[in-house]
Amino acid sequence: MNKCFFCTSVKQKDFLLENEYAIIRMDDYPVNKGHLEVITKRHIDNLFETTKEERNAIFELLEKGKLIIEEKYKPDGYNIGINQGTAAGQTIMHLHIHLIPRYKGDVVNPSGGVRGVIREKQNY
Repeated sequence: MNKCFFCTSVKQKDFLLENEYAIIRMDDYPVNKGHLEVITKRHIDNLFETTKEERNAIFELLEKGKLIIEEKYKPDGYNIGINQGTAAGQTIMHLHIHLIPRYKGDVVNPSGGVRGVIREKQNY
């Protein structure tokens, strides 16, 4: 039996948008207001398992998600991230891509962006 959270618990009513290969929804534990996640419909662990069609579908939804966020929240920037593998912090072993809006002043020093996942490497 599949115990994947996304496969068993995410319902269509939670979808903001969908296409043939992926869905986009609000993140349950948002880093910032407007934090969305794109989730593949097919249960796969990581980006390297996607087909060309799935990758195109994912990026289509990222672009549409950005438009939704901009209209409602008017962010100053974005982080787009994938936690791939437990060593990278992946806790749900089903491919999902975070689209995190960023706002001036949401952290003291945003320099280094995603490099901040290893704090001592963020400022270089």
